[in-house]
Amino acid sequence: MTPAPRTPPLDLLGVGAGPFNLSLAALADGVPGLRSAFHEQRTSFHWHPGLLIEGATLQVPFLADLVSLVEPTSPWCYLNYLKIRRRLFPFYFAERFHIHRSEFDNYLRWVSTELPSTHFGHRVDALAWDAGEAAFAVEFTRLGPDGETLGTGLTHARNLALGVGTAPYVPEPLRALAADPATPVLHSADYLAQRDRLLAARHITVVGSGQSGAEVLLDLLRSRPEGAEGLTWLARTPAFAPMEYSKIGLEQFTPDYTRYFHGLPQATRDGLLPSQWQLYKGVSGDTLGDIHDELYRRSLGGDWPDVTLTPGIEVTGASATDGGRIELAVEHGQQEVRGRLTTDAVVLATGYRERPVDTLLAALDPYIVRDDAGRPQVDEAQRLVLAPGIDGSVFVQNAERHTHGVGAPDLGLAAWRSAVIINALTGKETYPLPDRTAFTTFGLGAEVRGAVPDRIAEERR
Repeated sequence: MTPAPRTPPLDLLGVGAGPFNLSLAALADGVPGLRSAFHEQRTSFHWHPGLLIEGATLQVPFLADLVSLVEPTSPWCYLNYLKIRRRLFPFYFAERFHIHRSEFDNYLRWVSTELPSTHFGHRVDALAWDAGEAAFAVEFTRLGPDGETLGTGLTHARNLALGVGTAPYVPEPLRALAADPATPVLHSADYLAQRDRLLAARHITVVGSGQSGAEVLLDLLRSRPEGAEGLTWLARTPAFAPMEYSKIGLEQFTPDYTRYFHGLPQATRDGLLPSQWQLYKGVSGDTLGDIHDELYRRSLGGDWPDVTLTPGIEVTGASATDGGRIELAVEHGQQEVRGRLTTDAVVLATGYRERPVDTLLAALDPYIVRDDAGRPQVDEAQRLVLAPGIDGSVFVQNAERHTHGVGAPDLGLAAWRSAVIINALTGKETYPLPDRTAFTTFGLGAEVRGAVPDRIAEERR
């Protein structure tokens, strides 16, 4: 009997199929001869379903879809999605640059179901370098609709792209209460699923100063009776501040700034990120305006709404009371004052953290080059820096803020980053990328007329 021909390794296997790896899959689909697959543990695609609040819009223009800023003629662009849905004329007359979040979710799910390379219900369990195959060995489990195991498999790929996304972050003082289903302490990622339960509470506290916290507060405020709103909004940031949205300021979300940030010393990068909180922790000016408008309308009769907005507050502890309420220990840093707040429910708009991949990458750990803080080093082309012994590349998506800056989780850089990965993978300019993307010149270089940069560190030796 003639043995079956051996299947050659894939050129690229993506772990996870969130928006960033979905962008990579969409652009890879347009490369002739490139064999790729993307394995996602979830059985279907949903993008932040708990925050698809009615009327909520994206904070970036619709051009920040999966492909348009690199390849606007791609069949996977948002405008083509509208064309296929026969909705181009309504969209044209709506004149919306910032589309509804629910519509963007619909678009992403359409791409995820139509792309031939995406495989949902496939959980990647282990990765290892197979020297004999000159490729990564990828073990995975096929899952049923209820998470049951249907079977296991093994495939090989010359290159990997990790896009496992982020997970809701619950601050340590509140984790025990959040883990108890009987206690109404939840992350904003579950807001819509728990909304009716929250509205039944007499008093609700929202923790977190970003866009999610503002949207949750506004939705609750609009749903509460006047004079009995029973709402408190707390944040660690010194103010409920608008997100940086000036046109020049937004150039910090360009490839130019990403390259500049990547070239800075590690200590400088680490010190810079916290100071840029208004680039990613601020709130849309429109949302802040809507909150103020609603509060003002409720004050027209002369009484102040039962709503407390207090920045500069950190929640340092939490416990359930005998009466079924929740007591929060709080601290105001500037005043150096501690206090206690009793509430009936808590919504934690406390952001997301990168999903840990230590177990997944355990077999590769000896090869991963790390910085002084123990974090993986990531080169300019989005690859983990690996020690000799592995010929393939491991690309990462939204796990490199420490090396690439605040733009790492930004949708506006998704297509550009995917193109960078594909160009590195193919070894040629498969997708031509512009040399310059910002009017701002970041750093002192030859672009600054007459400047001849010398390294200060070298001068001080």
